[in-house]
Amino acid sequence: MEKNRVKLSICGNDYYITTDDDPKYVTELGNELDERLTKIVHESGRLSITQAAILCSLEYADIAKKSSDTAENLRSQIKEYLEDSARYKMEAEVARRDVERLNKEIQALRGKGSGMTSF
Repeated sequence: MEKNRVKLSICGNDYYITTDDDPKYVTELGNELDERLTKIVHESGRLSITQAAILCSLEYADIAKKSSDTAENLRSQIKEYLEDSARYKMEAEVARRDVERLNKEIQALRGKGSGMTSF
């Protein structure tokens, strides 16, 4: 895959990133990070860019961890739903075979009944 060199401007500093990702995507990430860091620095008034970066990193780590946990929970639920679906499908197949068997028995009994002589 082709390497892309992307210039990001974050809190007044320029950074050059070499990435396999789409430059537009990386630029969007850089802009989001710049906005978040700038907001943290301006809201606090006392934090350095480094301190703001640490707080921002913690926020993003929290989001990533919660997203990962949510994704794992969803995968677990989907697995359970698939297992339930397979079990219900098997039960439906057994019930269908039982219905077929019972219909054959009914036909056989009706066949015996029509051969009887009435008095």
